[in-house]
Amino acid sequence: MERTIRPIRCAVYTRKSTEEGLDSDFNSLDAQREAGEAYVASQRQEGWVLLPDHYDDGGFSGGNIERPALQRLLKEMEAGRVDCIVVYKVDRLSRSLMDFSKLVEIFDRHKVSFVSVTQHFNTTDSMGRLTLNILLSFAQFEREIIGERVRDKIAAAKKKGMRCGGVPVLGYDLVDGKLVVNPQEAKLVKMVFEWFLRIGSTTILARQLNDQGHMTKAWTTVKGRVRTGSPWHKAHLYRLLNNRTYLGEVTHKEKVYPGEQKAIIERSLWDKAHSILAKNYHARSASTRAETPALLKGLIRCGHCGKSMGITFTRNKGRMYRYYLCQTASKSGYGACPVKTMAAGEIEKVVVDQLRRVFSDPEIAARVGKMVGENMPLDAKEIRDALRNIDEVWSELFPAEQARIVQLLVASVEVEEHGIVLNIRRNGLRSLVMESNGPDGQEGSQAEEDDGTLSVAIPMSFKRRSGRKEIMVPTGSAQASEVVAPPQEPLALALARAFEWQELLDTGKVKSAGAIAKQAGVSKAYVTRILRLSHLAPDIVQAILDGREPSGLSLVKLSDPMPMAWEEQRVKLGFPSIVTSI
Repeated sequence: MERTIRPIRCAVYTRKSTEEGLDSDFNSLDAQREAGEAYVASQRQEGWVLLPDHYDDGGFSGGNIERPALQRLLKEMEAGRVDCIVVYKVDRLSRSLMDFSKLVEIFDRHKVSFVSVTQHFNTTDSMGRLTLNILLSFAQFEREIIGERVRDKIAAAKKKGMRCGGVPVLGYDLVDGKLVVNPQEAKLVKMVFEWFLRIGSTTILARQLNDQGHMTKAWTTVKGRVRTGSPWHKAHLYRLLNNRTYLGEVTHKEKVYPGEQKAIIERSLWDKAHSILAKNYHARSASTRAETPALLKGLIRCGHCGKSMGITFTRNKGRMYRYYLCQTASKSGYGACPVKTMAAGEIEKVVVDQLRRVFSDPEIAARVGKMVGENMPLDAKEIRDALRNIDEVWSELFPAEQARIVQLLVASVEVEEHGIVLNIRRNGLRSLVMESNGPDGQEGSQAEEDDGTLSVAIPMSFKRRSGRKEIMVPTGSAQASEVVAPPQEPLALALARAFEWQELLDTGKVKSAGAIAKQAGVSKAYVTRILRLSHLAPDIVQAILDGREPSGLSLVKLSDPMPMAWEEQRVKLGFPSIVTSI
């Protein structure tokens, strides 16, 4: 009786640490693959079968297992489609003893064997495992020695003032591995330092550079890929102003050495610029910023560009004034965003007042009663009392407890040019009531399924003298409807811009969204978002212009990526469907 041989499905894995030579007709990965295929063929009588898929990681280190082909192989193994993994050498799979031990555990768990073509051992017995650990120890030792050699080589090269890789900086070109001054870019670098001495602000300087059409460094990689320049923001300027390459120096681990490249900036100009940077840093220390309270941190965002608004502050006559600052305005200058800033104390007070207004609204209490449902049977009076109790003791709560309740209730605060939209979580209200009445106050901490929001729109105007934004709180109690209709000016203005800009593109008067952004003095991302509005269904556009849009519709939601089908747009934005008869 013939012995039935179970087929053993074999996958060959190959790896090479660098990308050098991978584009040749026959490279190291091909050689490893060929050796693995030959070994599997030699074991055909034992039932070994070669899997056709290639698992090749070219240009990936063996110091970790975050490699695409290896991860794909592990998924195939976990799915039960691989019985044996074949490699040319053990270090092709991993050079880390810890990583390899994890891989062996995975192999054992899924009953997958492991074979090295050039190193014969059997991992099923203790001697084979000892041999494997010895080989891995030497592989890890070799990797660490190579790392030390590379670090020593870089340190020695830096001491001689040599460049050791990295992206070329503005002002220099890379010629035969060395930095050579680019005269045109060098003029721009020197101009940046000189303007900074006069202006003293990286934000204003970035805006002026962008207004004049200046861009950051454009360069071409060794493989011929073109890296175009980008508009300036203050992070670019901080890197440029702190780069000692422009002094003709190189740095290595906080040590400075004379460099091979020619200096672009004089020492006196460098020292003057850094004296201003030191004063700015002292005025806005990181520790002070971290200590600045922010009740709406993570909740408030700009309704114009969709970016979050971070906390910032300024001092005047010993007093600190807090603001929420749009990230677009922070990086690209105040002219890049019409929303810019919002006084922190004022908007936080308005948000808290609106929440307390919700607590005392009888219709809101009725809605919360329906939402609580069977989870906690409470009558209407108990729910009203729970909400009112929170309102009455609010001023006595610790700031941390107030912040927790705000985070629980507020989904987001959207600041637009002419108003604020406060979105209140329905399940947050439900959790707050359950927390107040539940045993030990733990009911409200359970995860709740998202049940939508209640939105309150608060208009905003500008004081003529100071230009300060004044929030106009709606009179009366908060309504239980989905939204108190916001002013239509932001939406109407955005629609007008969208159709005007789309016409410019259609008629060929401008070639791209980038050209429109430059002409209008806004970001390209903003232009792209606004242009989406020109593809809205005609009835949606007309409803917005007439003020008949669904409650809670904001500019951020309106300019999100939108389906092209008009019916899908109506469903997404909450407009009623149009039924046409044939």
